[in-house]
Amino acid sequence: MDGQSALLGKISPQLVPASDALRDFLLDGGKRLRPAFCYWGWRGAGGAAESEGIANAAAALELLQASALVHDDLMDRSDTRRGLPSIHRRFEALHRERGWRGDREQYGASAAVLLGDLLLIWCDELFLRSGLEPAAVLAAKPVFDLMRTEVMVGQYLDVLEPVAGDSTDEGALDRAQTVLHYKSAKYTIERPLQVGALLAGAPPELVEAYGAFGLPLGEAFQLRDDLLGVFGDPAVTGKPAGDDLREGKRTLLVAHAMRGLSAADARHLDERLGAPDLAPEEVAGLRELVARSGAPELVERRIDELMRQALDALAAAPLVDERARAVLLALAEAATVRKY
Repeated sequence: MDGQSALLGKISPQLVPASDALRDFLLDGGKRLRPAFCYWGWRGAGGAAESEGIANAAAALELLQASALVHDDLMDRSDTRRGLPSIHRRFEALHRERGWRGDREQYGASAAVLLGDLLLIWCDELFLRSGLEPAAVLAAKPVFDLMRTEVMVGQYLDVLEPVAGDSTDEGALDRAQTVLHYKSAKYTIERPLQVGALLAGAPPELVEAYGAFGLPLGEAFQLRDDLLGVFGDPAVTGKPAGDDLREGKRTLLVAHAMRGLSAADARHLDERLGAPDLAPEEVAGLRELVARSGAPELVERRIDELMRQALDALAAAPLVDERARAVLLALAEAATVRKY
């Protein structure tokens, strides 16, 4: 960020607010799960503990995540991220404070689109210039690219569901599962592990083993996130209570809730989910519907089942470095712990 901030400053002093916003967004908080899984995927494949190259390559995944979050917050009209104003809201506030002309919301949205794109460019730049052997980067690049394609199309399917899907039909669960896999599960754990492994020259057997561990763990992570999006403590999540209901997210939790409610209650949840005039007391009412449906308990059981699958796969994985196995176990537990 020091290097990129200097570059932006040379282009124009008007870019200082943009540079400051991205620095704050990247460096103030965040779980850093994707870089951690990439690094320990590398270590498990025999990669050196002290390597500036893998630190750079893994950090590129955090730039990808930041890009996705900037755009995601704009699409979801989120006011906050990690307890701070989201990027589009920050630039709306800048517009207001400086008394600029024109549409304040449009300016904020435009800034978020462009800065999210800039983060995506920096992600590619950092990965390709990580300092690792070019052959290693070339070996990992197809999975790195696949990961980025998967998260973008998963996000598109997530945007599509509220406008084109029917939450009461038989295909709703399958569609929610597809979004979960591609928007989050693969992108959060499976692909970062595999990228790290390929950067270290891992054999196909280990890359496959990381998939067997990472995919169920990634699914469990997202299911936990879905529960937090409805029932999480704002002091922990950095988002308002019930934010997923306010944003209208058609998660697997919501799909299960639809099936556990009466026809009238399911219809009410379907109609009011993400409604622009949703008041705080109505958000609380929708939370109660989801709780009463039995879906949270079903999702908790699924998380436990997925964790067993993931940990069995980790125990059987042919890792080179046993310390990596212990750290991956700790990361798995941290990614799926209760926080509400």
